Amino acid sequence: MKNQIVIVLDFGGQYNQLIARRVRECGVYCEVKPYTTPLAEIKAMEPIGIIFTGGPDSVYLEDSPKVDPEIFTWGVPILGICYGCQFMSHTLGGRVTEAQDDTAREYGKTVTYYDTSCKIFKGLPEQGISWMSHGDYMAAIPEGFSLVAHSDACPNVAIADESRGFYGVQYHPEVNHTENGVKMIRNFLYEVCGAKGDWTMGDYCKRAIGEIREKVGDGKVLLALSGGVDSSVAAALLAEAVGSQLTCVFVDHGLMRKNEGDEVEAAFSKWDIHFVRVDAESRFLSKLAGVSEPEQKRKIIGEEFIRVFEEEAKKIGRVDFLVQGTIYPDVIESGAGKAAVIKSHHNVGGLPDYVDFKEIIEPLRLLFKDEVRQLGRELGLPEYLVMRQPFPGPGLAIRIIGDITKEKADLLRDADAIFREEIANAGLDRSINQYFAVLTNTRSVGVMGDGRTYDYTLALRGVTTTDFMTADWARIPYEVLDKVSVRIVNEVKGINRIVYDITSKPPATIEWE
Repeated sequence: MKNQIVIVLDFGGQYNQLIARRVRECGVYCEVKPYTTPLAEIKAMEPIGIIFTGGPDSVYLEDSPKVDPEIFTWGVPILGICYGCQFMSHTLGGRVTEAQDDTAREYGKTVTYYDTSCKIFKGLPEQGISWMSHGDYMAAIPEGFSLVAHSDACPNVAIADESRGFYGVQYHPEVNHTENGVKMIRNFLYEVCGAKGDWTMGDYCKRAIGEIREKVGDGKVLLALSGGVDSSVAAALLAEAVGSQLTCVFVDHGLMRKNEGDEVEAAFSKWDIHFVRVDAESRFLSKLAGVSEPEQKRKIIGEEFIRVFEEEAKKIGRVDFLVQGTIYPDVIESGAGKAAVIKSHHNVGGLPDYVDFKEIIEPLRLLFKDEVRQLGRELGLPEYLVMRQPFPGPGLAIRIIGDITKEKADLLRDADAIFREEIANAGLDRSINQYFAVLTNTRSVGVMGDGRTYDYTLALRGVTTTDFMTADWARIPYEVLDKVSVRIVNEVKGINRIVYDITSKPPATIEWE
């Protein structure tokens, strides 16, 4: 059965993904489309509602993003957020101007007053905090609209034409800073659009398995398994769908966390698939010998990964389908324009050039990360794999500062395992979004027993974040840090000093290299 769908029309807003996630969290399927999408394509999808996102432009400028006004004639409810609100107002006969000193230019948390007789504010408090980010002002609203929210500085915080199902808000209901923001979105979906809440991961899983079986038929399928969440869930989905027709190649480069390779292999033992684990530790370490520059490490590992995978693929021969673990944020961001390269990553995106196949399958390309995890649970993957934290493709290679040796990798593995174990013991493993150890190239004097040591300094890193674009350092209790420090220094020979990184992102990155 076809799901109801809401279209999020992207005008360049920084929160477009978040809007889509909020809609799906409310049990309604949605997709993000650029504002340039042909109207015929959008109409053919038969959306029950449309959401216009925010954006950095001013709607009254000649070259600002716009959509054909025909969209307002379909009888489909529309919610405009920030720029989307201003676009709706401007297009339907209102007037939007640059905010002046005596009008409203608002940023940040703002006390807002709501007309709770309006459907999108149904059942909510009459007053709350909303998150503003706008420098333009609706000087006049279109005919047929009413003012349904205001702040102390701005009378035109939200507008509504309830007879047509058109709503506009100057603030961002999708962000956590807006009190009851998700409830407002939910009201739009259920009270205005008539949503049934037919988007569940169980239904998605069954449908995806059926679609894969139909597509693959009796064909052969190949997947490069990294051990991360995305590739693991993609592998589990294909395993459930086509079983022995699937070959998973797991390249163990010897730079994974402690016991991680064994855990990945164990997780897939329940399925009748061809699981190939390639022990390539010595091969990767020999290529990395003497290399200390981070980007060079990444390139060496990425290229060698492709070489190893290519060799294994040739043993299999021609396959019909190559599976990739692309997820929805990757799809959205691919069309988001140019951004500065902070660091390169190795992924299997380059593999199609080296493998003989007919077609690519991307079974997760419409799912957000949290949905991928839900799907993993539906498929019966163990929780340690479903909740695995982000781990860079080059693995421990970029958590060892300076040159890489097997001794250093083993040292870091043991220390990192202790850190992770004690974080879990303290019940902090779900509240700290990413935590790991870094083996620095700094050695310092220490005293153990009656002897002098000259060993490595280990850095601990823990961050809290919602999107990994920004992050704050985690306030790990002193007693936990103390226990971690004592255990590592006593149990891991070669480390005599522990430091904790208290730098946020920005200015730092989450990883050290």
